[in-house]
Amino acid sequence: MRIDLHIHSKDCSDGRLSISEIIRIACKRQVRLLSITDHDSIECQESIEALSISNSIRYITGVELNITFSDRRCLDGKPISLDVLGYGYDYSNKALLEKVHALRAHRRRRAELILEKINEVFKREGRPLFTQLDLKSIEAMADGAFGRPHIADYMIKKGIVANRKDAFERYLVECDVPKLPLSLEEASSLIRGAGGRLVLAHPNDPNGTSLAVICPSLSEQHALIKGRMISFLDGVECWHPRHDRETTAAYLSFSSSQGIIATGGSDCHQQPVILGTMDIPSYVAAQLGVDLKGV
Repeated sequence: MRIDLHIHSKDCSDGRLSISEIIRIACKRQVRLLSITDHDSIECQESIEALSISNSIRYITGVELNITFSDRRCLDGKPISLDVLGYGYDYSNKALLEKVHALRAHRRRRAELILEKINEVFKREGRPLFTQLDLKSIEAMADGAFGRPHIADYMIKKGIVANRKDAFERYLVECDVPKLPLSLEEASSLIRGAGGRLVLAHPNDPNGTSLAVICPSLSEQHALIKGRMISFLDGVECWHPRHDRETTAAYLSFSSSQGIIATGGSDCHQQPVILGTMDIPSYVAAQLGVDLKGV
């Protein structure tokens, strides 16, 4: 019996597997508690829940939101991006629906505006301009919330720049457009207001979008969460593919000491299909109010 509470689909987000494929693989791998946590999207939750139930899989509603977080440790005073996971919310909640629609619309519009600014630089350099086809290609290769790193990767692929550092220094810093801000406080209010719980995603992910950006040590991360974030969180994601054993153990201890829930998942987007490969104990389901007896 397995649990996976962090998966992305291609139907409503940036994954490479359809909802039906996710359910099929989950059944094959004996996943008995599942959550699909698409970025800024909850439109598919009703159909996912129904399909899960018909395949004897317990399902808990999920979503991943990107928040803007400021702290004195932030370089040059600039806020960092963090990800949070919402679980067990009502997918018909009006306030939550309106917000995720706004976030998705702005994410794409932001990318369009960035490409427009890049095109102004390209004109000066005598380069061919980006088109809507380029925008669609960037969306297709995005693995996570669609943003500047994906544009950088596309520019590398096209031979415009040598690496991400080159892309940012030559184009993406100058051509940046602000995100639609979402604070931890607002994310918490939205998810809790819809009857759900908010969990800090992959807090020590070395690839970024985590507290590791500003707090290299686990003890520093724990102190920051306890001092600045704990009142808005219901849990932390302890099990994650990019968390080593030390990180998982430290966050399990921290969650226990703070009386908050511990969650985990594969964060599966694409190949290789790592859905259902995390060793997550059954008590996680009980923490979320899910009974796995008879499953």
